[in-house]
Formats: sequence, C-alpha cells, structure tokens
Amino acid sequence: MASVVIYTRQFCGYCSAAKKLLETKGVSFEEHDATYAPDVRQEMIKRANGRTTFPQIFIKDRHVGGCDDLHALERAGELDALLAA
Repeated sequence: MASVVIYTRQFCGYCSAAKKLLETKGVSFEEHDATYAPDVRQEMIKRANGRTTFPQIFIKDRHVGGCDDLHALERAGELDALLAA
C-alpha cells in the first residue's frame, strides 16, 4: 500500500470525509493536525504549492489535492491504482 499523508484541522467536515473514504478503503495514513500548529500549516502550504485549504492529501509524495479531489479520483476509478504500491 502506498504511503498517504493528510494535513487536517479539527472540526473540518472535509477532513473527516477524506479520512472516512481512506478508512473505508482500508488505507492507513499519516495525519498531521495543523489546528494549533502554524509550523505544520506552513509545511502543508509549501508542499501543496500554496494551497491553504484543508485537507491537503499526498499519496506517494504526490499532491492529489483536497477532499473533493480525492473523491473525484475515486469516482473516476483512479484512486485504487494510486494507492497500490
């Protein structure tokens, strides 16, 4: 299984939806909560080429975007291939 990193913040419905999709697929992920960590938020923005919204998701160090982007990959049938190691 590919490595997955997700930057989140508390009380974020999009973060919860993205994590739920990954959990439903049995994917383990590394979560970085930036709620009270401005340094983590800045790291996310740098890795995500300036994107500031939550969540930001990376699969195998590839930036795939946010929750809507993750669900779009799933609908297009492309997510499983990305997650396969």
